[in-house]
Amino acid sequence: MARIEIVYFSGYGHTTNQANAVFEGASEAGDARLTVIPEDGAINEVTWSALDAADAIIFGSPTYMGGPAWQFKRFADESSERWMAQSWKNKFAAGFTNSASPVGDKGETINYFRTLAGQQGMLWVPLGQMPSNAMTHGPTDRNWLGGSGGALAQSPSDTSAEQAPHAGDLASAREYGRRVAVIAETKIAA
Repeated sequence: MARIEIVYFSGYGHTTNQANAVFEGASEAGDARLTVIPEDGAINEVTWSALDAADAIIFGSPTYMGGPAWQFKRFADESSERWMAQSWKNKFAAGFTNSASPVGDKGETINYFRTLAGQQGMLWVPLGQMPSNAMTHGPTDRNWLGGSGGALAQSPSDTSAEQAPHAGDLASAREYGRRVAVIAETKIAA
């Protein structure tokens, strides 16, 4: 089975819910593990070793002020040692993000993840889901925010972590996690 590491930061718990959905999907087709980036943004050597051993790494962060949280940015900056050694080259990469607004510049966070993956020599896995963009669609439908680069979610600013993200966003994240695991497994089998 492919090893899938999901490394993410969550400020209020909404992104944790999204990470759990990605994990559920990845676990259906691979050996998945969740790692929360702590409040200080520093991860330990055990986590670095697990990321180095993974077949795929899925990045996650809420979108704050048009990009990932600074805790995720610290993690990304500290991954430069992996870049120097090319430790993550040819691994699969994917990403998910959440913000209060339907748009909220989430695409900038996904692009940040894609750029990080590209610098590391990783292979990006896009969402692979058609948008739910008809008049009859809404927050309960998969990919209702219409993303293509990664899994997007919306959690209105006045909701608790128990209330959001929406069911459609979580279904989209679950399916995306499974997609990443299946693609990583295909590479192993080849």
